[in-house]
Amino acid sequence: MNDSNITSPQQIVISIGRTFGSGGRILGQKLAARLHIGYYDKELLVESARRAGVSPEFFERNDERFPSFLNGMFSFSMGYSPLSYYAGATSISDDSLYRAQSDFIRHLADSGSCVIVGRTSDYVLRDFPGLVSIFVHAPMNVCVDRIVTRQPELTREKARKLAERVNKLRANYYSFYTDRTWGAASSYDMCFDTSLMDMDALVEVIVDYISRRFPNHS
Repeated sequence: MNDSNITSPQQIVISIGRTFGSGGRILGQKLAARLHIGYYDKELLVESARRAGVSPEFFERNDERFPSFLNGMFSFSMGYSPLSYYAGATSISDDSLYRAQSDFIRHLADSGSCVIVGRTSDYVLRDFPGLVSIFVHAPMNVCVDRIVTRQPELTREKARKLAERVNKLRANYYSFYTDRTWGAASSYDMCFDTSLMDMDALVEVIVDYISRRFPNHS
């Protein structure tokens, strides 16, 4: 193939799905730093909430969890809320929060190159020409090692149970909002076991992939 005939998108968005404790957040931060682009993880919740005019706690409470479609009255953080566009003036549903967050993800993709961790961003941006979707995982014992390093108050058994619970929540959340299977190779461009390679080396593998796939992208 003649590389000169390849048209590269203006923006590249790297979406990272991950099992709990596999290092997806660290990989995302390192990729963003290496490529000098934006990084979004928990920031998605805060900014989506701000744009919707509600407290970030509403997003945090239901972050990557199977929808319970909770209804009820919530106190808006400021008078009339734009979220009424999604959910009506008197209630906020999990589905409405998801749509608000998805709108912000699409806004980020249109605004510039970035890395987005989780939140079904690979599915939300499935038609975005510059999407690079990645899923990372690692053996449970490696994930447990990372979890207890990050949360030393946890025993290894508690860390394992936490990882299993979070992975189940993420899988159910992903399956509910997409027509794909969380963690299945067919759902992503690339999948990596982060226990097999140093994280910095993995960053270079991904950067090389991007440069080869989009040779004219600067």
